[in-house]
Amino acid sequence: MNKRNDIRNVAIIAHVDHGKTTLVDALLRQSGIFRENQQVQERVMDSNDLERERGITILSKNTAIEYKDTKINIVDTPGHADFGGEVERVLKMVNGVILVVDAFEGPMPQTKFVLKKALELSLPVLVCVNKVDRPEARPVEVVDEVLELLLELDDSERYLDSPFIFASAIGGWASSDVSVKKDTMEDMYEAILEHIPAPEGDLDGPVQLLVTTIDYNEYVGRIGVGKVERGTVRVNQDLMLLNFLDDTKKQKVRIGKLYEYSGLQRVEVQEAKMGSIIALSGIEDIHIGDTLTDPEVQEAVEFVTISEPTIAMNFSVNDSPFAGQEGKFVTSRQLRDRLMKELNTNISLRVEETESADSFKVSGRGELHLSILMETMRREGYEMQVSKPEVLYKKDEAGKLLEPMEKAVIDVPEEFMGPVMEKMGLRKGEMINMTQGKGSYVRLEFSIPTRGLIGYRSQFLTDTKGNGIINTIFDGYQPYKGDIETRNQGSLVAFEDGVAVAYGLFNAQDRGTLFVDPGQKVYQGMVVGSNVRSGDIDVNVCKRKQVTNMRASGSDEALRLSPPRRMSLEETLEFIDEDELVELTPKSIRIRKRVLDKTQRARVRSKSK
Repeated sequence: MNKRNDIRNVAIIAHVDHGKTTLVDALLRQSGIFRENQQVQERVMDSNDLERERGITILSKNTAIEYKDTKINIVDTPGHADFGGEVERVLKMVNGVILVVDAFEGPMPQTKFVLKKALELSLPVLVCVNKVDRPEARPVEVVDEVLELLLELDDSERYLDSPFIFASAIGGWASSDVSVKKDTMEDMYEAILEHIPAPEGDLDGPVQLLVTTIDYNEYVGRIGVGKVERGTVRVNQDLMLLNFLDDTKKQKVRIGKLYEYSGLQRVEVQEAKMGSIIALSGIEDIHIGDTLTDPEVQEAVEFVTISEPTIAMNFSVNDSPFAGQEGKFVTSRQLRDRLMKELNTNISLRVEETESADSFKVSGRGELHLSILMETMRREGYEMQVSKPEVLYKKDEAGKLLEPMEKAVIDVPEEFMGPVMEKMGLRKGEMINMTQGKGSYVRLEFSIPTRGLIGYRSQFLTDTKGNGIINTIFDGYQPYKGDIETRNQGSLVAFEDGVAVAYGLFNAQDRGTLFVDPGQKVYQGMVVGSNVRSGDIDVNVCKRKQVTNMRASGSDEALRLSPPRRMSLEETLEFIDEDELVELTPKSIRIRKRVLDKTQRARVRSKSK
């Protein structure tokens, strides 16, 4: 076995918003990767717009820095449980992990989720307590909490002497001593060299490489990213493509181009040795989990089976009266091609054809996972309609119905505990634990069905006046918990095609909350508001005031309209009922009835009764 001391491969794992991506920024800036005068944006690793807006990492990214003649390959991973498929496979590329924990919040549900995956692979852990310069930081207590978590996840005590580094990623410094503030990230670099093992393997053996990520580029097509497990890979080399989970896959291939990482760039190389993290192009049929091997020695590398989806929705072609007015891609073929392309890189996603050629069943790891895909497609110019999210049930051996469960950890000020506990109870949430948090905060832990959480986040923010924090994580399957009462409000449905006017809206607003403004185009069957009571009401928001030559007193006073409710994509998915769809275009998000015609809708309703 050979050791490559000039390389370290490390993944950065953490809970959402604990500062992983900012930490990578600081390491990159101080490694001399960027020119003195180069303009570099904040959170340089979050490359797509959605990641930057929401402040979360969705896709795993690769970067590399040089320190003291050693190349440190860093993989930044998503912290969100919905993107767990990304985390699991990325850990196969590295020899150790940096666990980033917020010095105030301490370990959170997703910290536990990603750390558990790392410990299952017996990877060494370097703990970075970040944000120690926050006024309310409590680094010493957080160290104890992390040690407790390590012991809980692995009772062998081998992780109890894991090294700790205290940092302020945004301030650009790290220190191995909690009481000493430094000026640079030097201690962090040193800790990586000392505590993350160098890759080991056979340098001269037959080639073996595991593909853990797929990238896509319009010019060169599919790009496989992975670690060279054994031997040396060269440009134009003939290899065999295999897959551990699929015995039938055996294909002769040739490597077109090879790249290694330097900073955020891919640099073309002629060869790469064992231990290197590389990208390669020229192989069309390359997929995540594939192994490239020497044709003489055909050994596939074992690969993790990715967690199953828990939520499904139907994506279909937009057939509303406004179809094709705002988007570039509107046909079923374009929709199908885009969803199939997404499967190349989005490993936890499933796409199935349905009886209708215009509709596809798309399953994912959670509401966020699917809403990110919809938002991405909308911005790319796609138009589509989506149905209400539904959870995927299973049956046990005895034929008993099982449903996906989530563990929800809620930090909330004491004054808002009542409404939160009441709503969680209505959604079949069961309290498992309650502890006094920091300050006036209380930490509540619930076990709740996945379907109970659909659309709860906006309700939660309202109930806690924006002061609560909710984190959820998939917690296996359990017997069905019983029916949950869904929304008890009906919809206000537009009576005809036209343009909403102030007079029509003024008359409709007594019935409930409106979603549209004066001047907005509407069509028959479009949902323009929510009814105060259950049951739908047809309203004529296009109705104008009759013009007479009589002048009524007070007619000059402007009609007072309440501001319409603006809903995010997640809120609309939560709001819609079984007989409704969300229409998505690059410019609009609308809610509509599946059956637009009022008379037909009444027929369908009476049949179902």
